This record gives sequence, C-alpha cells and structure tokens, in this order.
Amino acid sequence: MTFLEFEKPIAELEGKIRELRSFSPGSGKGEVDITAEVSQLEGKLSKLLKDTYADLSPKQKMQVARHPERPHFSDIANHLFEDFVPLAGDRAFGEDEAIIGGMARFRGEACVVMGHEKGSDTQSRIKHNFGMARPEGYRKAIRLMEMADRFGLPILTMVDTPGAYPGVGAEERGQAEAIARSTDTCLNLRVPLVCTIVGEGGSGGAVAIAAGNKVLMMEHAIYSVISPEGCASILWRTNEKAEEAANALKITAQDLMKLKVIDGIVEEPLGGAHRDPERAMNMLGDQIEQSLREMAGMGPDKLRELRREKFLAIGEIGL
Repeated sequence: MTFLEFEKPIAELEGKIRELRSFSPGSGKGEVDITAEVSQLEGKLSKLLKDTYADLSPKQKMQVARHPERPHFSDIANHLFEDFVPLAGDRAFGEDEAIIGGMARFRGEACVVMGHEKGSDTQSRIKHNFGMARPEGYRKAIRLMEMADRFGLPILTMVDTPGAYPGVGAEERGQAEAIARSTDTCLNLRVPLVCTIVGEGGSGGAVAIAAGNKVLMMEHAIYSVISPEGCASILWRTNEKAEEAANALKITAQDLMKLKVIDGIVEEPLGGAHRDPERAMNMLGDQIEQSLREMAGMGPDKLRELRREKFLAIGEIGL
C-alpha cells in the first residue's frame, strides 16, 4: 500500500497493527493473545480514516485522485463489463493507447465503453502515455461513438487524464480540432451517454469524452479546466502556488455538484477507492446502472435536447 503525505498517522497505526498481529497465536513468534489490543487499534484506525477523509482539502483530493493504486480503466473494464472487445485505430493515422474503447456488455446489456488508461507500472504508463491522448485517440473515440449511435447502443465513458497530450506532433496532427469534434459528437448523439470522472478530469482532454447526459464523479476525483500546477505556473510563474490554485478552481466533486457541473457523486469505500478497488467499482457500476434506467424509454431527440440544455445551463449558478 502506498501512503500519501497526509496519511502518515494512518500508516503508523496500520504498522502497529501489523506488528501486533505478527505476535498473535499461530504466527510462530509466540503465543500471546493480543486480540483485544488489535481490535482497539482497528477501531482507532477506522475512526482516523473516517475523520481524515471527511475533511480533505482540494490538494489532498488531488493526491487521492492520482493515487497509483486507484482503479484505472482496464481494471474497471475487466470487473464491470463482459465480452469486452477492444477496437483500435482512428482509420486516419493510427492507434492511440491512451484511450481504450470497444464493444461490451454491461450487466447483460450491449454497449460501447471507452476511457483513458494511465497504466499501472513504468512500462505500461509509457505505453499509454500516462493517459494523455493524442488526436488519433479522440478520432478513435469519435468513430466508436458514431458506431454506437448508428446501432442504438448506450455509451459509457471513464475519464482519467491530466489533459490531452501537448506535444508538437499532436498539435501538428490537429489536437484542438480533434477535441472539438469529439465534444461536438458527444453533444449530438441520439443514444444515452453516461460519463464518469474516475480519477483526474483535466481540461479539454477530459470533456472531449465527457459531454454526456449524465456526468458522474467518484467521491475523491477531480475535474478542472486546467491542472492546479498548470494554473499556478501561468498565474504566479511557480508550481508552489498549486494548492492555492486548487482551492480557487473548485475541482472537487462536492464543489462541482453545488455548481451543477456534474449530476451525481459516486461514493468511495472509506479511505478511497485504492483501499478497496473491487467495492469501489461495484458502487460505480450501481450508479451507472441507475443513470441508464433514468434514461430508459427516452427518444433520440429527447436525449439530445436534454444534453444540450444541461450544458447550456452550466454557469447559471455563481460561486
């Protein structure tokens, strides 16, 4: 388990519990019954986790959203979807590994699913470009969304990116145009589109596949027009002001729910999704299923109209 900076007291308490358990009966290190002591410490740990995670600052939320053991798209696809068949390429330039998508079944129903993949180790992070898609990634997303629209299949997207890839090659191949067209495709779909910010939702790289009928956020995810570090470097010429930028940007799910930028918050297990990924993904699946049920029976024109009205209304509520 990787512990974040603000989790040091939690790490120390968990270390004490592990140490005590090593002396419990059957451990081979003595026959001392320390059940009562362990139980007491576990109670303290649960309270400490609850108190810590009940009052996280935007900066701390950002750290949790970026936790390396947080479930990524590949984990979610393997856990929540059956018969997942990935489809590659944009039919124009090539394949982009930062966005993975394809056909699948979600709780018995056919759908198209896609999302950003950051990778879980050094090799896979390089392969997936840390979840930063190039133009061909967004053009692949457009291709998959248009296919789903043609066959009347609901679309489920999972957002987890610091932003679109800012490299020279990506700009040369039309990064801004690809993001704009992907966003436009989302808004004009005639099928249900449920989007979830599962980790980071950074800039246009996120909204390109997140302009849906229902936009959900994991409890400790973040969603912003620019990363706090990027904002600080522009406004104050230093990353040291990232915490101040995070506070001002209103990046948390709770802030964005008040502003009606998102439609729902998916609760996470105590201590964050990285502490119990399987339960976190099940909770996500339940909320996605509920969102699809709410749109069942809506006609294509109604779905598109409601999506348009939702995004036109953003900004009506002030800070």
